[in-house]
Amino acid sequence: MPQLSRADNSLLGRWWWSVDRWTLGAIGVLIGFGYIMMLAASPAVAERIGTARDTFILKQVGFLALAAAVVVAVSLLSPRDIKRLAIVGCLLALVLTAATMVVGVEIKGARRWISLPGMSVQPSEFLKPCFAVVAAWLMAEARRSPRFPGRIIAFVLFVFILLLLKSQPDIGMLAVITAVFLAQLYIDGLPLAMVGIALAMIAGGGVAAYTFFPHVRSRVTRFAEGTGDNYQVTTALEAFGNGGLLGRGPGEGHVKDVLPDAHADFVFAVAGEEFGMLICVVILSVFAFIVLRGLLRLLREQDHFIVLACTGLVTGFGLQALVNMASTLHLIPTKGMTLPFISYGGSSVIAVALGMGMLLALTRRRSRDERL
Repeated sequence: MPQLSRADNSLLGRWWWSVDRWTLGAIGVLIGFGYIMMLAASPAVAERIGTARDTFILKQVGFLALAAAVVVAVSLLSPRDIKRLAIVGCLLALVLTAATMVVGVEIKGARRWISLPGMSVQPSEFLKPCFAVVAAWLMAEARRSPRFPGRIIAFVLFVFILLLLKSQPDIGMLAVITAVFLAQLYIDGLPLAMVGIALAMIAGGGVAAYTFFPHVRSRVTRFAEGTGDNYQVTTALEAFGNGGLLGRGPGEGHVKDVLPDAHADFVFAVAGEEFGMLICVVILSVFAFIVLRGLLRLLREQDHFIVLACTGLVTGFGLQALVNMASTLHLIPTKGMTLPFISYGGSSVIAVALGMGMLLALTRRRSRDERL
């Protein structure tokens, strides 16, 4: 590919010199780790369930290639186009999430997926980035036009999403979207007293989830007391211990042979056993870099919509990574949440790519006219 000049006025040339190439490179590193971890973890899982060894690899290679294309394609859009994409995506994701209650596939007691030829789609994954941008737009419009009830509409939409996620149930996704919405409200100027009330409501919601959802109560009890079936977490912790500082070496780990979700929810444990603590620190650092880089770029941003939208996008991205790694390390109760770009899963990786593409699009350097 020829080197792009700063004088190149083509769409690709303008994009290359205006996009945050550091964040783009960090996303590329995570996608690279995704390829490596699929090669390391998925053949053993596929063999254990009686399918071809390369089944998960071929699927995830396609998903990751599509994710890279989505990141680039979405990052080419203008802020106005990002708003339109988010509105359409949010409405479609809401309809499909509601449809899971009727035509969804039940897995482990939850209806979160719609079965399609060759794969299952989890529509709620796409609610995270799309709702973050839609809520930011509504709040920004409310500040621009005081008569426009943007905050009320955003809150009603948020409550509707919570009801849908509670019905599936998907408490982890509900918690992440709640945290994203509260972060946006705080940046939008929510008084500290209201922040305290919101935190109290979250605590109350946690108690309610513990009381009314047996699987939540079971996970919390096992975590707090260290009793019951902690097989996956215990095995994951042993994998980290076996890996040590530098790991046992590629293909030499054993955790992937015994953990059912070694290629998905517990892929971080496979990385720890085969590549060691140093690679785990590198992965953690890349996630932290993307989050901090995204927030730091907002310090000089004047557009309120962009500030709110990017805050929501990086908060959701960072929380998803944190929940996965912390549950694998037994720092919090286990939660079936993927590690962005690294865990196996088509819906997750495409939804995360959509969110990161939106982040790159909104943080591009633009003239005043280009921001419209």
